[in-house]
Amino acid sequence: MVDLRFGRGLRVLRRRRGWRQADLALRAGISQSAVSRAELGRVGGLSVSALKTLADALGAQVDVRLRWQGERLDRLLDREHAALVEQFVRRLRQHQWEVAPEASFSIFGERGSVDVLAAHRPTGALLVVEVKSVIPDVQAMLVALDRKTRLAPAIAKDRGWPSTTVSKLLIVREARTARRRLAQHDATFRLVLPIRGRSIEAWLRRPRGVLAGLLFLSPTSHPGGGRRTRPESVGLRSNSRSG
Repeated sequence: MVDLRFGRGLRVLRRRRGWRQADLALRAGISQSAVSRAELGRVGGLSVSALKTLADALGAQVDVRLRWQGERLDRLLDREHAALVEQFVRRLRQHQWEVAPEASFSIFGERGSVDVLAAHRPTGALLVVEVKSVIPDVQAMLVALDRKTRLAPAIAKDRGWPSTTVSKLLIVREARTARRRLAQHDATFRLVLPIRGRSIEAWLRRPRGVLAGLLFLSPTSHPGGGRRTRPESVGLRSNSRSG
């Protein structure tokens, strides 16, 4: 039934534009027979890429969702996310950081939550941590991280945490698919989040300057566990913001 509805949707959008199947095929760069099969709901032999191309030609989007035993898949994903958060919170506390997991905010009409907000009182360092068990839309993820970093001083102030610097860290669950996904945007991540590996651990112990980092972690049962990544010779930037 889902495939049939998908096909009917393509047909309705095509006719709305006054196109023939041949017109849509030309614009999408696929065969007319493929368009016909898709509109009949026979999508089994078509790639996801072809379906997305068809939808894009019609000004629509394809949203691929994986379902398993009702909401159990969501609970499994949430469990992985929670394990990563818990693991990193323990690591921060080992280094004398004050930590607020799932720090919610409502500032100037902007609402949301920070996966982990941490303050290092001796240095006035503030750290915004975004944790991802799966990689969503990369651009949206980076925009969200920047927004939370911008709002962090105000969020911290509400908690009585003064800040002199604001840093950001993206934590991603260790997996080959995640590494491949981020490798496709390597230039962007090396520009936006250049600090990696042991350089991050060193900064957590003695936060100097501003950190913008990316860290891969594997959920483990022991505090501070996780796969170590190869250190990169990237210097920390000197920058400060008043909280």
